Amino acid sequence: MTATTHFSTKDRILGAAEELFAQFGFTGTSLRQVTSRADVNIAAVNYHFGSKENLVNEVFRRRMDDMSTKRLAALKAATEQHPGELEPILAAFIEPALAIAQDRHGGSFARVIARAYAEKNDSLRKFVSDHYGHVLREFAKAIAACLPKLSKEDLYWRLDILVGALTYAMADFGLIRRPAGVTEAAHREHAARELIRFAAAGFQQ
Repeated sequence: MTATTHFSTKDRILGAAEELFAQFGFTGTSLRQVTSRADVNIAAVNYHFGSKENLVNEVFRRRMDDMSTKRLAALKAATEQHPGELEPILAAFIEPALAIAQDRHGGSFARVIARAYAEKNDSLRKFVSDHYGHVLREFAKAIAACLPKLSKEDLYWRLDILVGALTYAMADFGLIRRPAGVTEAAHREHAARELIRFAAAGFQQ
C-alpha cells in the first residue's frame, strides 16, 4: 500500500468521523458507522488510530493545529502592529475560528466543538488542554497587558465566556440568519465584528 493510499484512507476516516460526530455526538457514533461512511474496514481504523478515543482526538488535531497556528501568527502581528490595543488581539482569536466554520471542509467541525461542550468528554477535554492550552494562555497574557487592572480571575472568567460565545457563533445556532444576497463570507465577517466589539466591551467593563 502506498503512502498516498495511506493518507487518503486516513483522511476519509477522519472526514467521516467528523461528520458523524457532528450529527450524532461521540457516544452516539459507533466505529461501525465510521467505517461504513468512509468505506473502509475496522482494521483500517485500528491501524491508523488504534481506538475510538484516539480517533476523536485526531479529528480535533486535524483542525486545531491549523487554527492554533493562525491564531498565534495573528496575535504576534496584532501585538507588534497595534501595541496596547485590545480589539486586534480579540480579532486574532475570533477570526481564525469563524474562518474554519465558514470553510466547506471544516464546517462540520464547528458542530463537533459544540458536541464536545454538550457531552462533557473528560478525555477530550484533557487532550485539548494539554495540546492547545498554551494558545489560550498566550491570549490571556496579551489581554492582561492591555488591561493591567483586571484581576486574573476576572480575566479567565471573561475569556471562558468569550470561548462559549465563539463556539455558539461557529455552530451557527443564533437568531441572526444570513440575509438574502449576502455572501457567507460577508455574513461571517459581520459576525466577527459584532463579537469582537461585544467581547471588548465585556473585558473592559
